[in-house]
Amino acid sequence: MNRFACSLVAGAAIGSFACPSSAVADGWRPLPLEARADRVQPMTGIVVWADTPQAETNAVQLEFSYLLYDNVVDNEGQYDWSPVDALLERIAARGHQAIIRFRFVYPGFAETAVPGFIKKLPDYHETFAESEGKPTAFCDWSHPALKRFALDFHTRFAARYDGDPRLAFVQTGFGLWAEYHIYDGPMELGKTFPSKAFQGEFLRHLDRAYERTPWMISIDAAVAERTPFAEQPELLGLGFGLFDDSFLHETHDQYNENCWDFFGRERWQAAPMGGEFSYYTRHDQEHALATKGPHGEPFVDAARRFHITYMFGNDQHRYRTEDEIKEAGMAIGYRFRVERFDTDGRRCRVGITNSGVAPIYYDAYPAVGGVRSETSLKGLLPGESVRCVIDAPASKGTLRIECDRLVEGQVIGYDATLDGE
Repeated sequence: MNRFACSLVAGAAIGSFACPSSAVADGWRPLPLEARADRVQPMTGIVVWADTPQAETNAVQLEFSYLLYDNVVDNEGQYDWSPVDALLERIAARGHQAIIRFRFVYPGFAETAVPGFIKKLPDYHETFAESEGKPTAFCDWSHPALKRFALDFHTRFAARYDGDPRLAFVQTGFGLWAEYHIYDGPMELGKTFPSKAFQGEFLRHLDRAYERTPWMISIDAAVAERTPFAEQPELLGLGFGLFDDSFLHETHDQYNENCWDFFGRERWQAAPMGGEFSYYTRHDQEHALATKGPHGEPFVDAARRFHITYMFGNDQHRYRTEDEIKEAGMAIGYRFRVERFDTDGRRCRVGITNSGVAPIYYDAYPAVGGVRSETSLKGLLPGESVRCVIDAPASKGTLRIECDRLVEGQVIGYDATLDGE
């Protein structure tokens, strides 16, 4: 299903306070409303690692963790989801949501995350070689059992967790760190790295499996020599988002930006864009949130250009205060501003603008007294506005933005300065 193309059409159809005739009758009067979105919004902001002390902060809404396939599966067909549930529960208990990245290979690890039942097969042979200066194990992607498992795993994971409020985004891929490359080491398509044919099959499979949770791949997947997109351009129509693991490094405007361009600079309108502050140099990390950024462009400006929803910044606590990290997190993703709030005595009418740099990628509904508008804010682009009617009087309660993908303690805020009559 080409959800990317469909979402673009839906997003483009949202007008600027285009109001249906039934909501323009006489008798509407403005209501006072004062509010400020004074915290990082759910499913946005600077991201910390779930196993670090930095996770105990109100300056973030998202935590990151790798997921190793063999943490869940050792014997064929036997899936133990308890490690995943424990991780998600720990994160949710802090009032945060998870970003999970599935990976098989990590530099310096002498074991891949391939389940034991596959490693025991007599014709399955992994490669052990130096990569990134460290002895590293690589998968045997020539074996059909590994390919079948990779597809089956995501089928089962999505069946269990797609739609789980504790899970904000899924990342996945192949090669080192699951970032679609083996820059240094035994890069061999069909052996240490999946063939282009299987990569295409895998991507289509994920697009079918994840119907409610956005899934994302590395911008490094743009490289034609090792991935199938150039040869199978129809894959660009799949609904994946992107993450950039070296954001704001010195030559980001060259290779990295070319990769962004390859996937289409309008992709953010339907799928989330994220990444990680560059670790190429210590300078990159120290100055990631500096006034002029590490190399002349402030993070908030770059985030606006790339329509960033989240950015990994686990080490920023070494260089920035919690308030600075919070401020950076509030500058990315969506942010709602209520422009109008009216009532005719029986109903409320709300005009909302997205003043952020990206849409919200989940359904969220203006509501009064628990009664929701039929209009979702999902896909409302930056600078665009929507007007909706709520079938409840203002006396039923204050205006809220409700979303079924929040964990306890999370609230979608909004800005408003309305005097009323």
